[in-house]
Amino acid sequence: MRHRGAMVVSWTYDMGDQGPILFLLYMLPLGDIIRKHNISFYCYADDTQLYISSHPSETQQFSKLTDCISDIRDWMAQNFLMLNSNKTEILIIEPNRYKHNMSDYKLPIDGCTVVQSSTVKNLGVMFDSNLSFDSHIANVCRTAFFHLRNISKIRHMLSASDAEKLIHAFMTSRIDYCNSLLGGCHANQVNKLQLVQNAAARVLTRSKKYDHISPILASLHWLPVKYRIQFKILLITYKALNGLAPSYIKELLSEYNPSRKLRSQNSGHLIIPRISKVSKGGRSFSYLAPKLWNDLPNNVRVSDTVDQFKSKLKTFFFNKAFT
Repeated sequence: MRHRGAMVVSWTYDMGDQGPILFLLYMLPLGDIIRKHNISFYCYADDTQLYISSHPSETQQFSKLTDCISDIRDWMAQNFLMLNSNKTEILIIEPNRYKHNMSDYKLPIDGCTVVQSSTVKNLGVMFDSNLSFDSHIANVCRTAFFHLRNISKIRHMLSASDAEKLIHAFMTSRIDYCNSLLGGCHANQVNKLQLVQNAAARVLTRSKKYDHISPILASLHWLPVKYRIQFKILLITYKALNGLAPSYIKELLSEYNPSRKLRSQNSGHLIIPRISKVSKGGRSFSYLAPKLWNDLPNNVRVSDTVDQFKSKLKTFFFNKAFT
């Protein structure tokens, strides 16, 4: 949102010996408490996250958050649960020109003061206050290179197929995990992940350090990282348009329907929303997905099945990357 910031508060608590389904049923009233304060939230197992969006001058939003957490703590105390203040984190996301406004904000919880975190981990992805994902990319690269060094030590004992399985299990899976969040990131950030893929390809094929990498990737049928990110975004888009994704994703997309008859009315295009060039709107799914979708050939967009779409899309990107 323009001129607005967002705050994310996350905490965990002990699940005890209850099963997952029974635990979720036990925690249902928690949602009613949060909704009473008009605060957005997400829950995953024992992890709960609160979200508020406000202008830096709207300080009453933060008192509303404090009141909500106080009610949650009281409800947990009555239901034999404990809010773990030591695992509670605050992340404030706001434009750089407002950074000084909330730099000293602290959240009082159960006699403790929770200070802001520079990064928070959300389902394995590290978010920072600038949404740059620098910390996440650095962590992925560090972990991937650690595993690659270990694989390279035993590469001579492995067949090509077994080595490729190891690389996909320990490296490719990390590069591809939630990579749609990296859409629109600066090329320098994506290049860091590309170096990991290049190194993995050289270990697998036993190529020399200075061999040209494009023919190696092409021989392995590996899409470069840039196109793997776009592939994931477009796959989510296709599923959303065909009723195979959650409704909240479909609501971010609008089909192009001109007010009068035009040749483009049956093109299958999506409306690209206007964005502010000074914000990070160009990296949002609602902008990036339609932009990439409209650039696809029509024969790819009208695929009948997911498997057919994935096959045509990979062929399209493969030709774009290596031809």
